[in-house]
Amino acid sequence: MKIIAYAFGIIGSIFALMIMSGSEAMIDNILFVTYITLGLVLLLVLIYVLKGLSTGNIKKTLITVSIFLIIVFISYAMSSGTDLDLKPFTDKGQDITEMTSKKVGAGLYTFYVLAFLAIASMVFSGVKKIFK
Repeated sequence: MKIIAYAFGIIGSIFALMIMSGSEAMIDNILFVTYITLGLVLLLVLIYVLKGLSTGNIKKTLITVSIFLIIVFISYAMSSGTDLDLKPFTDKGQDITEMTSKKVGAGLYTFYVLAFLAIASMVFSGVKKIFK
């Protein structure tokens, strides 16, 4: 598996260099191959994640994923999407709606909650080690 990962890394580097130095006609073909390579990598990651889930503690994993989805749902419910004046964006021809603003707000709230939980868990584990 490591050999395949290294091969994909080398192929990706070659494609990146070809894109940076190539003509526009060549870029389209290289991007097509790059998308195929990305799809294969994502497929392999998905296969190995599912394989790891089947051999590990699936109950704990499902609880963790469920908590993550609950945080995302609550964040989406909290974001309003109306706290931003959209007129300057639509005047520039950008297609930004209240739904787009709501999704961005939900992403920010999700990030804040997950960042807080990560920091709190690091502090908790550090304090726990001190008292042991």
